[in-house]
Amino acid sequence: MTLKWTDSLDIALDLIDKYPDVDPKTVRFTDLREWVMGLDNFDDDPEHSGEKILEAIQMAWISELDD
Repeated sequence: MTLKWTDSLDIALDLIDKYPDVDPKTVRFTDLREWVMGLDNFDDDPEHSGEKILEAIQMAWISELDD
């Protein structure tokens, strides 16, 4: 399955696997964007990312860790 920017929960789950020791509350959006684009199954236009999308990914990541 390839991931797109709108797949915030699936992206968050992959980020949890790839960066298990990272607190998502401390990640800058510039780093988050690079990390998402570096995921093996991510395939979307880098220009389609924006602050709202990155915030949704970060919030999904935080939410998954809080559960």
